[in-house]
Amino acid sequence: MPAKVTGAGGDSATAAPTVPEPRRSILSTGPLYRGREGMWAWVLHRVTGVAIYFFLLVHILDTALIRVSPEAYNAVMESYKNPIMGVGELALVGAVGFHALNGLRIILVDFWGIGTRHHKAMFYIVLGVWAVLMIGFTPRHLMNVFGG
Repeated sequence: MPAKVTGAGGDSATAAPTVPEPRRSILSTGPLYRGREGMWAWVLHRVTGVAIYFFLLVHILDTALIRVSPEAYNAVMESYKNPIMGVGELALVGAVGFHALNGLRIILVDFWGIGTRHHKAMFYIVLGVWAVLMIGFTPRHLMNVFGG
């Protein structure tokens, strides 16, 4: 039944109820879905997965080059021996590490009875373990890359 609305002149009319406008965020920029840990875990898992996929594609192609031309293979391997590629290796290790740890978190969320209740805490545990592993790996790797 339509709601009764009284106008400024006191006469009543019938009008359909209106839906209030959604509240605007103070920050007008950012993702449309304003999720929290679950969204960022999902996004990072997809991004690291795609990055690992493209690394494996390039790795298979440059390794297959040895069957075509060993000289070309050697030239490609020499081009990889520079500091930019060393930093890229660091990013690759970080991506693989996060992807693996988050994959274990996803398995726990899917198959552990109370996993969904603790998914936020598990995400922060994944980030903490990943950070500890990267803090241990990064200086050693960069010493090798920059010859320290």
